[in-house]
Order: sequence, then structure tokens, then C-alpha cells
Amino acid sequence: MSNADAGRFVAPDDVESQAFDWGVLKWLSTPDVTGGERFSAGVVRLEPGKGHERHTHPDSDEILYVISGTGEQELGDERREIGPGELVYVPEGVEHGTANTGWEPLVLLAVYAPPGPEAELRDLPGCEIVPPGELPAANRGESTGGEP
Repeated sequence: MSNADAGRFVAPDDVESQAFDWGVLKWLSTPDVTGGERFSAGVVRLEPGKGHERHTHPDSDEILYVISGTGEQELGDERREIGPGELVYVPEGVEHGTANTGWEPLVLLAVYAPPGPEAELRDLPGCEIVPPGELPAANRGESTGGEP
């Protein structure tokens, strides 16, 4: 494969997972994976009844696109239900959080521009880095540690 062809097709088993007790993230496009420097993109899977704490990305805008499931999205002072086909735009520096309010996993496509926040997640407490092609501990019946 030439450098021009490298990184254009990425399967979930090609990249590591970031597993937390609330869900799993697979970053399918990062500068390290595809060489693209303008954005990062990945799939986020939040388990039923789970979510992550409100947080900000001071230097990146974020887009969340709901693939499946239902949830509650906090964005600044606003809170609303989200579902398949909806998109949430989170400007840099705006506090936000997502929770799964349904009975099935809430699956989102997350995009950061510019990339960077996905790398910071690796250092959070309770983050299990799972090698490409392997299952997170929770899927193997093991504990994954605390919530970030």
C-alpha cells in the first residue's frame, strides 16, 4: 500500500478502544490513524442508564450525531432528549454532557475539530485501553474501574 492509500479505510478492529464503566469509544480517524490533521472522529457507545460528567473542550468544536438509541443531551444551560438522526453541535468551551435514557445502547458519531480531546481521554481515571481486535474487560465479565 502506498502512503497515498494509507489510512483511507478503517475498520473498528483496526483501532484500540477506550473503555470506561459508562461505555466504549473507538476513534476511527485521528492524526495517528489516518494522518488527517483537521478533525478526529469516532464512535461512542453509552450503556443504558449510563453517561459521562459535564465537561468542556476549550480548543475544539464537537459534533455529536445520534446513530441509534435515545438519550439526554446537556448543552450549556439547555437540556433535551436526543434520538436517531439528530445532530448536536457543541462549540469550543461550552459545557456539555450526554446520558443514555433508553434501554438499549446509545451510539453516537463524535467529531472534534481540531483533533485533540480524544487523546486526553486516554489519561482519565478508569480508562482501559483495549488493543485493536480485543474486547473491553466489561465484555469479558471483568471490572473496568471507576468513572472519569
